[in-house]
Amino acid sequence: MAVWLNADSKVIVQGMTGSEGRKHTARMIKSGTNVVGGVTPGKGGQSVDFDGAAVPVFGSVGEAVAATGANVTVIFVPAKFTKGAVVEAIEAEVPLVVVITEGVPVKDSAEFYTLAKGSKSRLIGPNCPGLISPGISNAGIIPADITKAGRVGLVSKSGTLTYQMMYELRDFGFSTAIGIGGDPVIGSTHIDALQAFQDDPDTDAVVMIGEIGGDAEERAADFIKANMTKPVVGYVAGFTAPEGKTMGHAGAIVSGSSGTAAAKQEALEAAGVKVGKTPSETAELMREIMTRLGAS
Repeated sequence: MAVWLNADSKVIVQGMTGSEGRKHTARMIKSGTNVVGGVTPGKGGQSVDFDGAAVPVFGSVGEAVAATGANVTVIFVPAKFTKGAVVEAIEAEVPLVVVITEGVPVKDSAEFYTLAKGSKSRLIGPNCPGLISPGISNAGIIPADITKAGRVGLVSKSGTLTYQMMYELRDFGFSTAIGIGGDPVIGSTHIDALQAFQDDPDTDAVVMIGEIGGDAEERAADFIKANMTKPVVGYVAGFTAPEGKTMGHAGAIVSGSSGTAAAKQEALEAAGVKVGKTPSETAELMREIMTRLGAS
């Protein structure tokens, strides 16, 4: 079993015929993902060859779902077209919609976020690396060869810190690693992922990576305290960030006393979460927990 992405996942790629879509589709297929089609308006009926395997292209998400039974879509389209692509996926009732694109206008994100909340679709992103269940399926741009399947869950705002944590804990491996994105408005949150890991019998412990800005980590701390029985370790990026300056992600900005790394660390530790000062220290905290649980 894995969280949200599993052996039954049939993936389509919106924007598969573009350079980024084509490159990352090839990587997803190589890592074992069942990519059943691509979607590019005006190119329905064509196909793209990936090492001898012809992947069909459809003119719309609805056509792709009807023909393939796809239940996951990964979106690699330019920012100005992302809203339309997401809306199309939601209207086609694709259960998991993974939006890789960065630079999506916040107004657009807010609109498709609102649409997704009342739909049958779970939204990941935008501006995220996607998610991976190692050895099973990979939807997005996360490197597949830096870790193995295991019993650690990972949820992170940062793509690069996702990769680092996966590598640091490669000896234990992961059930699923989820990059939720760092924009001000995103679909699935830390809390959504924490609940999924809490419910997953194949996840024993969870790493949560946050960053400055907003109050998502504080809200996650409240959730952990009230609902999590599995151990959680955390890391908050941005201790040295200057006030009022956007750092890395559009949502990573400290305003006054709100959204600081110190405040987030304090909230997490009050909820019983051990928080590392660096990603490597955070990995070591998880290593201690997994060793205590008898993992190898």
